[in-house]
Amino acid sequence: MRRDRKGRLRTGFTTGSAAAAAAKAALQAMGNGKAPERVNIPLPEEGRLDIPVERVEVGDGAARALVIKDAGDDPDVTHKAEIWCSVVIHPKERGGVIIKGGKGVGMVTKPGLPVPVGEPAINPAPRRQIKRAVEEAMGETGLSGTVVVTIDVPKGEELAKKTFNPRLGIMGGISILGTRGTVIPYSHEAYRETIRAGLDVARAQGLETIVFSTGGRSEKFIMAHLQTLPKESFVQIADFFAFSLKEAARRGFRRIMISCFFGKLVKMAQGYPYTHARESRLDFEKLAAWAKACGVEEWLAQKIASANTAREVLELVLSSSKPGLFISSVMERAALKARGFAGPLPELSYYLFSMEGGLLMNKAWPGATE
Repeated sequence: MRRDRKGRLRTGFTTGSAAAAAAKAALQAMGNGKAPERVNIPLPEEGRLDIPVERVEVGDGAARALVIKDAGDDPDVTHKAEIWCSVVIHPKERGGVIIKGGKGVGMVTKPGLPVPVGEPAINPAPRRQIKRAVEEAMGETGLSGTVVVTIDVPKGEELAKKTFNPRLGIMGGISILGTRGTVIPYSHEAYRETIRAGLDVARAQGLETIVFSTGGRSEKFIMAHLQTLPKESFVQIADFFAFSLKEAARRGFRRIMISCFFGKLVKMAQGYPYTHARESRLDFEKLAAWAKACGVEEWLAQKIASANTAREVLELVLSSSKPGLFISSVMERAALKARGFAGPLPELSYYLFSMEGGLLMNKAWPGATE
């Protein structure tokens, strides 16, 4: 992982910025007769960005350019992906910009996303960004006419399998994204957008039940227990506990289910809105106090207080005489905190799994009547 001179993680740029740069580079090469090594593009909201151009090919009345997506130090699956833009000008037509998705750009097949069904998965912000970049290039070069821009991502279909696109109904490739045009390493907002998209697709399908999981394994385990629910019901929320509950409640889901392991359950019970290890720590002293309140023996409570991990606590509790009472108590506390984020209306339920996939406990709490 590379850092700048001040030790900060390196910022990258989005697929939308890559496409805007490639389109502008292709048009500049057509108009100036020279392939640019870098282009300066507008960002979707404000500011500008210089982006290197890998390759430009000019033909008769058309050109295409390649930009290599650079996600900086963010673990983005599209990092180093080839983003090609082909441009064709129809000089006799009135000026305008038409943006199309080519090979490796996904097609939207389900409602609920910011792009209509049947359209390529090129989000509104990058569409506007590409259009502005094209208009700048046309003005700089003196070219005129309608411009047709086609975006190709040669390995897009393969990359999309590593994303949530298939579940969201985006088939055949990746999405062209970028609300701000730059990629901030380990951006919370990027994951929040993924959660929002999953919720929107589920709601557009008319679903009233949403099933949250804190990761891939907990989702796999809950899917095995709730096989009658459609796959759109399941949304991975990682550590975004409070955010996800608030967003689900805002969209009017009647039932919210949460699948997790013991460590996350404890952090939820402790009231952390965001449960990542860097920003939330297990309070073992508090866990020991909860255990004693449930009648756990003093010697066991002391072991819990000096434990190193949630898994160690769980093993200690499961070997005790009253494991169910203690686990139920922690789950009740987690549900109370969840209720504070979700509000009174949705029914809430928890599914607690062992690391091996065994269901340790499932409880539900009805919502208030409207």
